[in-house]
Amino acid sequence: MEVAVVGGGAVGLVVAGDLAARGTDVTLYERGALGSGATGRAAGLCYDAFADPTDAAVATRAIERYREWDLFTPCPYVWVARDERDARAVREQAAEMRALGLDVEELAPAALGERYPALGTDGLTACAVARTAGTLDPEAVVTRLAERARAAGATAHTETPATLAAQTTVETAAGTTSFDAVVVAAGPATKPLVAPLDVRLALNCYRAQALVTGPLDGRLPSLYDASRGYYWRPRDDGLLVGDGAHAVDPADCDPEADPEFVETTLGRIEAATALTPDVARAWAGCCTATPDRDPLVGPVADGLWVATGWQGHGLMRAPAIGEWLAERVRGESPRLDAPLSGSFDPTRFDGDEQFHPLGDPTADW
Repeated sequence: MEVAVVGGGAVGLVVAGDLAARGTDVTLYERGALGSGATGRAAGLCYDAFADPTDAAVATRAIERYREWDLFTPCPYVWVARDERDARAVREQAAEMRALGLDVEELAPAALGERYPALGTDGLTACAVARTAGTLDPEAVVTRLAERARAAGATAHTETPATLAAQTTVETAAGTTSFDAVVVAAGPATKPLVAPLDVRLALNCYRAQALVTGPLDGRLPSLYDASRGYYWRPRDDGLLVGDGAHAVDPADCDPEADPEFVETTLGRIEAATALTPDVARAWAGCCTATPDRDPLVGPVADGLWVATGWQGHGLMRAPAIGEWLAERVRGESPRLDAPLSGSFDPTRFDGDEQFHPLGDPTADW
């Protein structure tokens, strides 16, 4: 069997590696460098704290594989609330996660402060901790997955823009090549790549921003503030902090962070920790979204498969999603077939739905 993978991010690399390891002849095409898209700009959070059974199953399997590949660094994931509505949501989510067998506990704000003295807890009304969470180094992930794919026999063509001349035919500057199947995992570019084949995807994009601080004193967990809508994770003796998302055309996705985002983010860190941060670097990246916030993963035509619409969770889900795709493309019985086949079916939408990528129907985009 000969399969092409279009897109050299984490998902594409896992698909290529898993297919090649099963004896498939794999050719991967990446228009830039491996991991140069959303994967290289990812925050690197990795957790199984999902109340939805499908999301939890995918995340659990992904963490298992990242551990196997020695790419997972354990780090608790905390999410907090400041008003009563968000507090109810945190408590309900924690209970639902425990019902799924996940290692999640609810903490009083004072107890959280005792556990992490550098973290200010004034104003918090609810806190929960996922103890089996961790972090990833996106660069190390790309390096390891690329090595794994090549060792299994996959061929990777970088700096090679590709289009689809037909459902299973890839065209590059070197010519056209036909395959038994094609998997397109090219982030925002997935939609225009398959559009000429009359495949319509319900996919929009938004721009997300992040910064990394200089070194900070004090031990901190990964954290999501549900009331203020930002997150952070420990990175390079400081924090990687993300927020500032807004809808955007992929062609207009400025890779530089906005000065206003940097200023606001530094203020938030100082208010939440009583630490005084500075900026080591900041950036922005383009993320994909779907109407129901679940990805589009599976076949869209005979021999043509897609994987996109990650809502910022592509790197975190890649080992499980890539495994499922490789098994399905080869006609094998997938490990996670029951939860994935229905929830993530890319044909569940007509493809012409109008929706806001951040879930706010009243926002201007």
